[in-house]
Amino acid sequence: MIDLHCHSTVSDGALNPAEVVRLAHANGCTMLALTDHDHTGGIAEARSEAAKLGIRLINGVEISVTWRKGTIHVVGLDFDETDQPLQNLLAEVRQGRLNRLETIAAKLEKKGIVGAYEGALALAANKEMVSRTHVAEFLISSGHVKNKAQAFAKYLGDGKPCSVPHQWTDLASCVNAIKGAGGLAVIAHPMRYGFSATAKRNLFEEFKALGGDGIEVHSGTTDKNDRLNYALLAQRYGLLASCGSDFHRTGDYSGGILGACPELPEICKPVWECFKAV
Repeated sequence: MIDLHCHSTVSDGALNPAEVVRLAHANGCTMLALTDHDHTGGIAEARSEAAKLGIRLINGVEISVTWRKGTIHVVGLDFDETDQPLQNLLAEVRQGRLNRLETIAAKLEKKGIVGAYEGALALAANKEMVSRTHVAEFLISSGHVKNKAQAFAKYLGDGKPCSVPHQWTDLASCVNAIKGAGGLAVIAHPMRYGFSATAKRNLFEEFKALGGDGIEVHSGTTDKNDRLNYALLAQRYGLLASCGSDFHRTGDYSGGILGACPELPEICKPVWECFKAV
């Protein structure tokens, strides 16, 4: 019962790190990685709770990357969370969120909507992790739109008046930071990006050439066919296989059961076989 991708209130999850560990334990988990977006601030709390419950806690983080004008995510696993170059990169990515919010708020103000910067920050549990979703929630609460879909369709979606293209870190910098901290780099949920076969091949080849280690063969609610297809891709490109629920909150349609990922296909070489000895 292994889960190497989940989130807490340190990023965009609903439970604090200790609560995440307790729920994973209740679901039978024996190895867990907390992988908050661009932040390792929940690891110490999660590790303390995991030690009490007998769960092996793996250091984790999910890093936002801009690749060919699109956004992908790379999970870092089993790294030294005190590594300064890695923490510097994560801080830069988080600062980019605040910079984007400031620009979005300025565009909204030109449309006659004031207070978006402060309003969105007030709705974010972790101010460093503020996102367009928080801006949408502000627009709803202030009566400018009826729901999140309308907020994105009218203001925040790509190509809309208040959209701000965002540059996350690049793939090479991301992989180098994870590897430099002694960790393993894994492409998160590759089935969700909607890439063509050619783009997918290019991503895997570039990632492998940069020193990337694996892909998530299972993520969230993938079915058996998905897992087999991505196991074959991992095998083709010489990549390790990982699995994760991508849990954010109970009842989330896209997340799996925290701590209870299905077994990987037999052809996989699991990423946890390469974790450092306890």
